[in-house]
Amino acid sequence: MEIKILGPGCPKCQQTEKIVKEALTEAGSNATVDKVTDTMEIASYGVFGTPAVVVDGDVKSVGKVPKKDDIKKWLK
Repeated sequence: MEIKILGPGCPKCQQTEKIVKEALTEAGSNATVDKVTDTMEIASYGVFGTPAVVVDGDVKSVGKVPKKDDIKKWLK
């Protein structure tokens, strides 16, 4: 499983990355987490608001910090 955090590195993007990593640890998942800061690559996902979370190529969240429980659901 591959998770991408899309965003320029703003505080909300950093919070999103932290929550995603916490959810992965709690769920015992070995998914990889990549940060994408390139605006053209972010736009290629059809995302124009950040932070955004992409799980295996599927955009799950845009423009907000997702809840940890939601992230855990995406991991199943």
